[in-house]
Amino acid sequence: MLGMFRRKPQARAGYALYTAAVQAAREPAFYDVLGVPDTLDGRFDLVGVHVFMLIDRLRDAEVPGPDLAQAVFDAMFSDMDFNLREMGVSDMRIGRRVKEMWEAFHGRAMAYQEAVVGEDDAALADALARNVWRGVVAPDGAAAALAALVRRDRARLAALPMSEFVSGTAVFLEPTFPEPTFPEPTFPGPTFSEAGPEAGLVPV
Repeated sequence: MLGMFRRKPQARAGYALYTAAVQAAREPAFYDVLGVPDTLDGRFDLVGVHVFMLIDRLRDAEVPGPDLAQAVFDAMFSDMDFNLREMGVSDMRIGRRVKEMWEAFHGRAMAYQEAVVGEDDAALADALARNVWRGVVAPDGAAAALAALVRRDRARLAALPMSEFVSGTAVFLEPTFPEPTFPEPTFPGPTFSEAGPEAGLVPV
């Protein structure tokens, strides 16, 4: 590991930035309020959203932005490789699984990038709903709320000087979302008939 940091000057900062993305993706509000599935897939996709924002900020920035973007990407997939091994995935399957995850991340990042470049909040919300809530229906308004947070986080990252990223610092906004609201239950009950209260209560 230390050898890697010596060979790649940005690797240490890239790992720290990736760690910041992972910590941001672990915020309970994503799961408790927005209903993101608290599963391996759900966590992978939330990490992917935050890593996308970092890479999007860095890849076209001034030097050493592109190298930092690559270092964040490398750190993510080094971590995925490690976690798969910890889960007991065989060496023969590791390469294929990591490739599948890379392809999944790349496809998502392309969809998010197209939406943010076009300033299309609806398209971004749709892409997030398809991926972050993959296999389940996103609660009403949840994808739009996450899209709004992505927009605010991208603005925050854009305002940070490159020196912050070089030092391995990236502070994401604390996710705050309105508590979900549910319609009041309604029950059929008796009401007065048109004949008036003298006629007694008549269920309708």
